Amino acid sequence: MTAPLIDPFARAITYLRVSVTDRCDFRCVYCMSENMTFLPKKDLLTLEELDRMCSTFIRLGVEKLRITGGEPLVRRDIMQFFHNMTRHLESGALKELTLTTNGSQLARFSDDLYAAGVRRVNVSLDTLDEKKFAEITRWGRLPQVLNGIDAAQKAGLRIKINAVALKGFNEDELPRITEWCAERDMDLTWIEVMPMGDIGNEDRLDQYWSLNDVRAEYEKNYTVTDLAERTGGPARYVRLEETGQKIGFITPLSHNFCESCNRVRLTCTGELFMCLGQEDMADLRAPLRDHPDTEEPLERAIRAAIEHKPKGHDFDYSRQKVDGQMTRHMSHTGG
Repeated sequence: MTAPLIDPFARAITYLRVSVTDRCDFRCVYCMSENMTFLPKKDLLTLEELDRMCSTFIRLGVEKLRITGGEPLVRRDIMQFFHNMTRHLESGALKELTLTTNGSQLARFSDDLYAAGVRRVNVSLDTLDEKKFAEITRWGRLPQVLNGIDAAQKAGLRIKINAVALKGFNEDELPRITEWCAERDMDLTWIEVMPMGDIGNEDRLDQYWSLNDVRAEYEKNYTVTDLAERTGGPARYVRLEETGQKIGFITPLSHNFCESCNRVRLTCTGELFMCLGQEDMADLRAPLRDHPDTEEPLERAIRAAIEHKPKGHDFDYSRQKVDGQMTRHMSHTGG
């Protein structure tokens, strides 16, 4: 039972993304509907169950743990979970414990996160315009996020900004966002909008801004050099020679990155999604709760799930319709 997790395509699974809550204090238009119905709390894994689950994955070879949501820092007592995971960093079994956040709670928790062993944080931020920020997040306040980023950097956390590329929304801000990140020594990754959840009035085809076009914009003003660097995630990186910045591109639509996929996603209810772009999942909550005194049934369930990890996903806008659209919200799977 100590053999590493290898999927049918000989990819080692070493990266687990864990959604600890489906709740969020924002309502970003591409992530959730404005009037969300959240899961009953009894359906969520407890903090103790999350510890058991993640510890089992780490024992099976997972070396990188990214905590996501919803907004993970709105979950009550979540820092207890982070501090519990510190033991795996200290043993060397876990190489990195990290977090993706909207930044709203970083002013409160940055020092605690650093004390728990977190060294890098991804902050989702699509615009530096306060009015547009309020529009796209519906409930968010930009100054609160910027204050959180200040606090995180002061605490010693390395910040990477994740910006969703949205046609007609933040195209004109590319130079400003890039320069702002350079001034603050923060890396920047652009992400293509993905066809997930209740699209409603938001037309993903109208929003879709190909990252090939984003790169072309950079090439008008910078010398762009491809980098071979990989961080265990889906991003491809370039360097802007004039600033020395590293810019990432996550392109689930215009470029297929599945051949090197080493990650799976666990929801806050214990569902394991082997691919963000597929509906197939495995229920791990049942073997976890049905066998509180042994991890063997959970380990068997994890291995059986990995055996069904697909070769790739199905997102495709090329035929001018949203093929491969997922019915679940991004907040459910954890992005």
